[in-house]
Amino acid sequence: MRVLHIEDSEEDHALVSIHLRRGGIDADIYRIDTEDALIEALDEDWDLILSDYNIPGFGGLQALEKVRGSGKLVPFILVSGEIGEDIAVQAMRNGANDYLLKSNLARLAPAAMLAMEANRTRIEKRKADLALSRSRQQLRELAQHLQASIERERAAIAREVHDDVGGSLTAVKLDLAWIARHTDNTKIAERVQQALETVQHAHEASQRIMHNLRPAILEQGLVPALHWMTDRFGKRTGIEATFRTSQESYDLPAGVPLVAYRFAQEALTNVSKHAQASKVSVDITQAGGVLSIEVTDNGKGLSPEDLAKARSFGIRGLHERAETAGGWVDISSNPDGTTLILSVPLSGPENGFIDPLMPLTGEPAAETDPDDPTKWGTL
Repeated sequence: MRVLHIEDSEEDHALVSIHLRRGGIDADIYRIDTEDALIEALDEDWDLILSDYNIPGFGGLQALEKVRGSGKLVPFILVSGEIGEDIAVQAMRNGANDYLLKSNLARLAPAAMLAMEANRTRIEKRKADLALSRSRQQLRELAQHLQASIERERAAIAREVHDDVGGSLTAVKLDLAWIARHTDNTKIAERVQQALETVQHAHEASQRIMHNLRPAILEQGLVPALHWMTDRFGKRTGIEATFRTSQESYDLPAGVPLVAYRFAQEALTNVSKHAQASKVSVDITQAGGVLSIEVTDNGKGLSPEDLAKARSFGIRGLHERAETAGGWVDISSNPDGTTLILSVPLSGPENGFIDPLMPLTGEPAAETDPDDPTKWGTL
């Protein structure tokens, strides 16, 4: 063991050394008595630091402040001939492991052993905390990678639907239209018309599937995308849906619009499936460098049991998705409804989120179809 003893008296230093050895502690004990010597000594590793309280020009509390300020986790015991209760309490609050009177040095060895054991426990806890922090960071990076991979795969599938399915539907429509123009048979014309209606339904379904897979409307901006989503949600479900925004456009880092869009999409899906609500509102605001998306409904609310379900992946997925953009999710629920709030800081270091969205064809949206957000043109 290496023990650093801050003491100006050779006699007291020798007495401390004797009591340590009597207590079964075999140590190399080094004595210093100045602040400069302490600063130099802190470049080395110590198993224990003992310090007198009264040192000419330098005190035990100042020594404790230097030790703790160095960031070293080393046990520190204050030893003094006279020390008041107020000083002892202050020393313990500042990080001292123990305090002893020089008249009671029989306690020194047991106190030193106890302080070193407590310090080993703190070191192990710090290592465990660092390992846990690294593990959480790795999980966040993995979740971010998976989300980006999922979005890329969705974009690829949407492209396949557009190119293959859409191309086939277009060819079928052209063939049916040709048949309709070149037949005088009424029954054939009726069947052709029915087939055209079926193809039109398939076309609409493919458009809906493409949009759900890849929200290309985000290329127009987050506000138009959320407005469109809220409006379509109200029409599809019959739930009164309201969209509000504090401004018409936002300058957002890459990846944040997609996270915000998917958050609102998942929140509205949960409302339609579980909330039994008659009203829902989607609000987007930016204040203090933080973008907030708030989805509020007047449904039956979420119970603590609902939030604690082991397989409650919907809520858990919202938290994971928010973390990929450096944000967080707040949930407030009662029998009168539920509020989900996504908050994403827009300043500071980049979150590193990989934006998987990219233009598919560059074709402009058909001006005659206001409900088509995909910009892939008419099939």
